[in-house]
Amino acid sequence: MSAQTPVKPGYTRPLDIKHGRIDMGHGAGGKAAAQLISELFVTELDNPFLRQGDDGAVLPLPTFAAGPGRLVMATDGHVVSPLFFPGGDVGCLAVHGTVNDVAMLGATPLYLSASFILEEGFPLADLQRIVRSMAQAAREAGVPVVTGDTKVVEKGKGDGVFISTTGVGVLPPGVDISGRNARVGDVVLLSGSVGDHGMAVLSQRESLAFETTLLSDTAALHTLVAALLAAAPGGVRALRDPTRGGLATTLNEIAQQSGVGMLLQEAAIPVKPQVDAACELLGLDPLYVANEGKLVAVCAPEAAEAALAALRAHPLGAEAAIIGTVTDDPHQFVQMATRFGGRRVVDWLSGEQLPRIC
Repeated sequence: MSAQTPVKPGYTRPLDIKHGRIDMGHGAGGKAAAQLISELFVTELDNPFLRQGDDGAVLPLPTFAAGPGRLVMATDGHVVSPLFFPGGDVGCLAVHGTVNDVAMLGATPLYLSASFILEEGFPLADLQRIVRSMAQAAREAGVPVVTGDTKVVEKGKGDGVFISTTGVGVLPPGVDISGRNARVGDVVLLSGSVGDHGMAVLSQRESLAFETTLLSDTAALHTLVAALLAAAPGGVRALRDPTRGGLATTLNEIAQQSGVGMLLQEAAIPVKPQVDAACELLGLDPLYVANEGKLVAVCAPEAAEAALAALRAHPLGAEAAIIGTVTDDPHQFVQMATRFGGRRVVDWLSGEQLPRIC
């Protein structure tokens, strides 16, 4: 998606957003593609960098008093089904997911790129809704979409819309946050309830009706991360957003990276009653259900209380809790002390519990 073309005199009429559909010409690089870019993408995502009109964007980098920072780059693909779900859609999800991947390394997200794979026949009204949601999420996060690309595939060879986003951020000098950094004795924190996003998507996909609406938790977490790092400077070892595979898989990843074990407290892990009930009905474990607006933090024990207070003081971390500790375990097992006084291994996700969830 290059932003190089305003509407030209050769166009006989504007896009029919209400009734129009994507056709192969919208991905062919000619007038139809230029019109789609100009009248829909650039109109909704408009910012000075996108308006440069080239195949890429020339971008400024911030500087720090302590010296030059380092670049952080993350990329993510979004194939969620359905495209619209309670609490969000694929557009805002594409922004939030990549902003969060950059933020989990302690970086400030600066810019996004977006690549759209559109299926022939997809309604322009739905595409506008998705792009408009993406634009709103980017504005709220303060992270503009500065360049992109659009391709069209034949009907039946896609599934409406797939979006890939890449994010670039900057890491201040001295910040070192990685899944490799967890140490024995560290404390594991969780910023809120688990399973909200996955169960919201599944409830929409399967047309399940519950007494209480299940809403996705999709959100950009970079301001929450900034508050956490400010409250516990040097005390945050690792950060992750537990998306595919949920909390259980995320903690196993960190344990393996750092060569440690973990002991969780089941009673301390927040799960909304409606999510718990939906999981029980469907035979799912909320620990393995995807989240899109939560983070896991591994902190030095002396920084844990300050970190917890910072999380709880932020709107996106009001339900934050200390859920476990890092242990010395050569097998790198994640274990959980159950509510009944026993212990069980919280293993990696086996197979695909919920496909197309993000």
